[in-house]
Amino acid sequence: MAKITKEAALLYHSQGKPGKIEVVPTKPHSTQNDLSLAYSPGVAEPCLEIEKNPQDAYKYTAKGNLVAVISNGTAVLGLGDIGALSGKPVMEGKGLLFKIYAGIDVFDIEVDEKDPDKFIEAVKAIAPTFGGINLEDIKAPECFEIERRLKEELDIPVMHDDQHGTAIISAAGLVNALQVAGKKIEEVKIVVNGAGASAVSCTKLYVALGARLENIVMLDSKGVISQTRTDLNEQKRFFATARTDIHTLEEAMRGADVFLGLSRGNVVNGEMIRSMAAMPIVFALANPVPEISYEEAMAARPDVLMSTGRSDYPNQINNVIGFPYIFRGALDTQAKAINEEMKIAAVYAIANLAKQPVPDVVNAAYQVNNFTFGPEYFIPKPVDPRLITEVACAVARAAMESGVARKPIEDWDAYKVHLRELMGYESRLTRQLYDTARRHPQRVVFAEGTHPNMLKAAVEARSEGICHPVLLGNDEAICKLAQELDLSLEGIEIVNLRHPDEAGRRERYSRILAEKRAREGFTFEEANDKMFERNYFGMMMVETGDADAFITGLYTRYSNTIKVAKEVIGIRPEFTHFGTMHILNSKKGTYFLADTLINRHPDADTLIDIAKLADHTVRFFNHTPVMAMLSYSNFGADTTGSPVKVHQAVSYMQERYPELPIDGEMQVNFAMNRKLRDAKYPFTRLKGKDVNTLIFPNLSSANAGYQLLQAMDPDTEFIGPIQMGLNKPIHFTDFESSVRDIVNITAVAVIDAIVEKKKKINDQ
Repeated sequence: MAKITKEAALLYHSQGKPGKIEVVPTKPHSTQNDLSLAYSPGVAEPCLEIEKNPQDAYKYTAKGNLVAVISNGTAVLGLGDIGALSGKPVMEGKGLLFKIYAGIDVFDIEVDEKDPDKFIEAVKAIAPTFGGINLEDIKAPECFEIERRLKEELDIPVMHDDQHGTAIISAAGLVNALQVAGKKIEEVKIVVNGAGASAVSCTKLYVALGARLENIVMLDSKGVISQTRTDLNEQKRFFATARTDIHTLEEAMRGADVFLGLSRGNVVNGEMIRSMAAMPIVFALANPVPEISYEEAMAARPDVLMSTGRSDYPNQINNVIGFPYIFRGALDTQAKAINEEMKIAAVYAIANLAKQPVPDVVNAAYQVNNFTFGPEYFIPKPVDPRLITEVACAVARAAMESGVARKPIEDWDAYKVHLRELMGYESRLTRQLYDTARRHPQRVVFAEGTHPNMLKAAVEARSEGICHPVLLGNDEAICKLAQELDLSLEGIEIVNLRHPDEAGRRERYSRILAEKRAREGFTFEEANDKMFERNYFGMMMVETGDADAFITGLYTRYSNTIKVAKEVIGIRPEFTHFGTMHILNSKKGTYFLADTLINRHPDADTLIDIAKLADHTVRFFNHTPVMAMLSYSNFGADTTGSPVKVHQAVSYMQERYPELPIDGEMQVNFAMNRKLRDAKYPFTRLKGKDVNTLIFPNLSSANAGYQLLQAMDPDTEFIGPIQMGLNKPIHFTDFESSVRDIVNITAVAVIDAIVEKKKKINDQ
C-alpha cells in the first residue's frame, strides 16, 4: 500500500475546488425559457402533482436517486469522536464512492447532535428529500437505537453502513472461505474480538446464515463476554457465552475455526493462529493495522484463509463492494426499507460472483494473469464491474419478494442493461453491435494468437457468442498461454500456419495471390514466402472464403498491415483510397471521427473518398451523418495551404451529394457548437443540425484528436479503428488495444462480414 503523507492528503482535498463532490444540473439551463421551466413559473406544475400524489416525487425530482450520508461524527473511521464538522471529509468521500460505483447522488449531512432522540428527530425532519439514508460513523451503542427507530418511523431505506456493510461483505467472504475449507457454518467455532457496531452486526448476520450462538465467543476490551458479567448492554448480552473455561483471547482461539477481528492492531500473534483448527479462517479487519499481519499469519499457518481491510493483500473486506449496489437495488424498486432478506441476498450475490470467471479489467487492475476462486481469491475485487448488476439485481429482487418494493422491476435483462449503461460499462451502440453479431456469428481469424489480449478477446468473443474464433500461431504456445491464463479453448480453432500440414493451403493461397497480382510483379515463389507471415495467410483465409473476417495489429506496424491489405484484399472499386474511423460514445452522444489511421497527408481526392466512406460507415451503424470537414480556418478565410484541399473536397461533396448535410472547411469549435455556428455562419448546409461526423484534414490531427479525447475523458468509450473501404472485412487494432477494444472490433468485423454476404446474395 502506497504511503499517504499528510501533505499529499491535504493537497488532494484543497487543490482546485475544495472538497470532493459538487452538484451538477441535469436539465438545460442556458435560455430564459429553460430557467422558467426549471424554476418559476414552470416548477409549480410538478409541485401540484406531488401534492396530489407524494409518490410522484420519484417521477419529477431527484429523490429516487438521492441518498443522504448522515453522521454526528462520534465514531469517525479510526479517529473516534472528532465532531460532526471534522467528519465532513469522510462523508464527502462516501458520497464520491456512491457516485463512481453506482451512479447514486449524495448530499452529505453532518448533524451536530449527540443526543439520540434529537438526532433522530433531525433526520426524520429532512427525510422527505431523499430516497434513502446511509448512517455513518455514529458510535455504539447509540447507533443501534438510532437505526432501529429510523427504520421503524421512516418509509425509505435506512442503513448504518458501519454495521451492515462490513457484515455483508465479511459474511460473503465467510460463506466462500468455509467452502474452500470444506467446513459448515453451523458446525464451526467462531471467535469475535471486538463488540462494537460492526462486530455485533457481523456476528448477527453469521447467525442468520446458520452459525450457532453456542459456538460463538465474543470479546470486548474487558475480556470474554460471558453470562456471569453484569456490565453488558443489550447487544452484548445477546452473545454472552455460558462457558466458564475461557477468559482471554488466547484461550478462546484454541481450536477455533474462525477468527473475526474488529478491534485494534497487533492483538493476535502467530502462536494463537497455530493453535486454531485446520485451515483456519482469519478475518483481521482492524484498520489500518490488522489484529495480525498477513505475513505473520501466513508464516504461522500456511493453510490459513486470510482477509484484512487492506487493499494490498488478498481478500480485502471493503464495504464499497456492498453499500453502493445495495442502495442501487433499493432505490430502483423505491423500497420502503433495506431488510434482512435484502442483506442476505447481497451476501450470496457477492459470494457467488467470486466463483465466476474474472473479467480482464479486474486482472489488469491488479496486474495478475487471472484470479481464480480459492484461498487467495474468495471475495470479489472492488473494481469488478459485474458487482452493480449482480448485487443490485439480487437486492431488488429480494425487495420485491419481501414486499417492501413499491416499483417492481418487470424486465430483468433490460434492468441489467440499464445498470451497465448507467456506469458506462456498456453503451447502447455496443449492445446493438453484440446483439446483431450474435444473431449470425461468423468465422473470425485472430492474427496474433499468442498475444494475451488477443487470446483473451477470442475466448470472450466466443463466450459472448458473437463469432467462431480462429487463432493463428503456434498451437503449443497458444495452449500453454491459455493454461497460464486459465482460459478454456473449447470451441476455438487453432491454425499453425507454419506447420507442414498447412503446406497445401499455403501453396493454394500463393497461387491465387500470384495470379491476382501477376501484373504487379508478384511471382509464385514470392507469394509462397509471404504465406509464412500471419497477415498474408490470415487475409488470404478471408479472400478465399476459408474465413469471414480478420483481426490484426497488436504486433504489426500499421504501414505493413496496410500494404498487405491492399495487396491481398484490395480497395473497393468505387474508391481509390480506404481509411479508418473511430466511434466516440460520450454523455453528449455518439460521434464518428475519420480518418484516424491510414492517410497521412490526404489531398482533396483522398478527403473526398474519406467523406464518402464516412457517410457509408455512419449509416452502417444506423446513424444519419451530419458531417463537418475540419481545418484551422473557416469557409475560405485562408486561400492558401491545407485549408484549400478541404475547401475543394467540400465543394465536390456538396455538388455531387446535395442531400448530404456536409460543410466546411471549419474550426472544430464551430463544428461542435450549433448555436455559435448558426449565429456566425447562417448560410451553412448544417444550419439547425448537430454535427456527429468529423472529417479531419490529415492523420496528425485526426489521430491526436481522438487520443486527446480518450486521455482526457476515460469514461468515454471509443470503438475503433474501424476499417472503411476494403473489399473484405479486415479490421485493425493497435498494440495498446485492451481486450474490450478487440472484442468490440470483432463485433464490427462480424457485422461487416454479414453485410458483405448479403450483398453477394443480392448481386447474384
